[in-house]
Amino acid sequence: MTTEPPPGSGGGEPPEDDPFKKRPPQQPPPYGGGQGSPYDTPQGPQDPYRGGPVGGDPHGGGPYGGDPYGGYPADPLAGMPPLADSGRRTLARIIDMILVFVVVLLLSWAFGVAQYTTDADELEFGKTFGRELVAAILYVAYDTILTAKAGQTLGKKWLGMRVANLDNGSTPSVQTSLVRALVLWLPFAFCCACLWTAICGGWSYFDKPYKQGLHDKAAKTVVVSTP
Repeated sequence: MTTEPPPGSGGGEPPEDDPFKKRPPQQPPPYGGGQGSPYDTPQGPQDPYRGGPVGGDPHGGGPYGGDPYGGYPADPLAGMPPLADSGRRTLARIIDMILVFVVVLLLSWAFGVAQYTTDADELEFGKTFGRELVAAILYVAYDTILTAKAGQTLGKKWLGMRVANLDNGSTPSVQTSLVRALVLWLPFAFCCACLWTAICGGWSYFDKPYKQGLHDKAAKTVVVSTP
């Protein structure tokens, strides 16, 4: 019996083969690629205090600068594609809403919760709640599954953008995608669809510097352009 965890059951860490995951900057090989003697002296005047060429990066941040310890640059967006335009994000969200709404209508009709009626004495609350529950499940599942799979819902894929983890640019895990979808779609489905969509998604129009919606902030994600 083995105690090793099954593949893909980690706590949200992106797989090493994720093509979108940012890699640490490569340090140039010392002394001209290691071709010469280890006792060769680098060309150019040397700084006796820093031990490197005069006029180099005073912080020693490697070829990309920024981090004095040779890690990722200070800006988490460095090495990632440009942030997606908020207008395109809104259009992609509308496309997703329409696609899922069609499925919601079909399933609601199939389960007999497609319509509710009111009169002076009675509101068919059960049917109303049933339709909202179907909508919540489908919207959350749609967003979670597709975002965790490739960082893209259909709307984002067609308009050339994807969701990425802010810290390393990788595709969000299932847990991260679920948090993002719950914040976006639960209020939409149960109480304040138009108002919450405008606030949650519209936040990216004013947010700086990462253009995050409220759901992005909850999940620590950004939306970037794709080639």
